[in-house]
Amino acid sequence: MILLEALKQKLGCAEPWVEKGGVHWLDPGPLTVRELCMEMIACHARFITITAYQLPKDEGIRLEYHWDLSGLLLGFPFLLKSEPGQTPTIESIFDLTEAVDWIEREIHEEYAIEFTGRVYEPLLLREGDALGVNLREIANICKPETGAPGQEEVKK
Repeated sequence: MILLEALKQKLGCAEPWVEKGGVHWLDPGPLTVRELCMEMIACHARFITITAYQLPKDEGIRLEYHWDLSGLLLGFPFLLKSEPGQTPTIESIFDLTEAVDWIEREIHEEYAIEFTGRVYEPLLLREGDALGVNLREIANICKPETGAPGQEEVKK
């Protein structure tokens, strides 16, 4: 599509678009999340959400930023890696698009990711809980049917 190719050139990305599950994915390459956000806003794209995944072993956390551009669903993945004991960080885009407020706060609480450049209000999901409730190393969710930890249940 002409629109996607024009956006790819504008972003300066070398990899091709990949369509999967109705989403057009593009590796943002050297762009920071803030640079990507500014370009998307300049194209009149609408921010939708961020999806977070903890990758296996020590591979880090993948954040997928989703945007709508003229009815096309666009996805841009960012991989966050950190040394053991360090907090993974990525720049906040809250000051560029207020629509990101809730999801940045939720991901901060659930995955202990620091969105730099913003101030957090008290925890929303579980007041008083520690950050990172969804991280495998911290969460010990048991399935009531088996009593097995949730991650063991997923492996079956």
